[in-house]
Amino acid sequence: MSDVHPAIVTNARAIDARAAEWIERREFADWSAEDQVALDAWLAESLVHRVAFLRLETGWRSTERLAVLRSTVAPAEIPRAALLSRLTKLIFAVAVAAVLSVAGANYFLGTQEAMYTTPLGGHRSITLADGTLVDLNTDTVLRARMSAHGREIVLEKGEAYFQVRHDASRPFTVLAADHRITDLGTKFVVRSAADSVEVALVEGRARFESADSRIAMHSAVLTEGDVVYASADSMSVTKKPDIELAKQLGWRRGVLVFEDSTLTAAASEFNRYNRQKIVVADNDAGKFSISGTFPVHDVAGFADLAQHVLGLRVEDRSGEIVIGR
Repeated sequence: MSDVHPAIVTNARAIDARAAEWIERREFADWSAEDQVALDAWLAESLVHRVAFLRLETGWRSTERLAVLRSTVAPAEIPRAALLSRLTKLIFAVAVAAVLSVAGANYFLGTQEAMYTTPLGGHRSITLADGTLVDLNTDTVLRARMSAHGREIVLEKGEAYFQVRHDASRPFTVLAADHRITDLGTKFVVRSAADSVEVALVEGRARFESADSRIAMHSAVLTEGDVVYASADSMSVTKKPDIELAKQLGWRRGVLVFEDSTLTAAASEFNRYNRQKIVVADNDAGKFSISGTFPVHDVAGFADLAQHVLGLRVEDRSGEIVIGR
């Protein structure tokens, strides 16, 4: 028991006590629709709340059925005091078991760690243990560490869109390129490169800050429409309208949306999704402007546009699409 942190034990007991209060009110008081709404809200606050309530409820139902089987008295005729006594004993037994299981890292479902990846051109949607929804873009590596104290995501590379299940008691943080994003009730997308990170806030708020003392100190509270770009020594924040953010998230629908993008920038974006690379051979060709919506794997369609609309030369050289004047 010496390995159990006192704060964990205290929190476990408090949650069990609260769960027991809900069960007692439902079983022995006048239960109303408002009570059910309040219970549902408490359960939705945290996975830990749901686990505690379901465990106590299951134990209570089993004890109640056992008491009835051992008695010739109908369930409705069992004295309220007797039922309350059984509930109290059950709560005590479960609380003891909870403390023991915390020592074994099982009460809060332990510290859960998982890694999620996508290949080049891949797209994957996952649901984390806390109910947070995540979309992983091409060539992405993400590690998730979920515990009773917090939820930490490490975006090692690539891009991911988060719809966070808010839980004030368990902070949700994303680490990417030596920076930290902390959820304050948010939907956001993070794109991590080797030495930089870009975060776009779609909804809610998030705190953005440096996570490594070796880089410049960056800090900002982002709100809806904010896009932050940061490297080791600089940070900038701009505001984008919803329609621009929707275009930026086109990859979630399997498309790339360009609006007055340079040919060089568009080719670079295509190369994130495809093994067949597009090479813009000279600077003049790279400055051509391009607009349109393309499936992420439609390299041929992009090359056709460059050739037939922009009038550029397009060649297939050893599997590479080379575009020039």
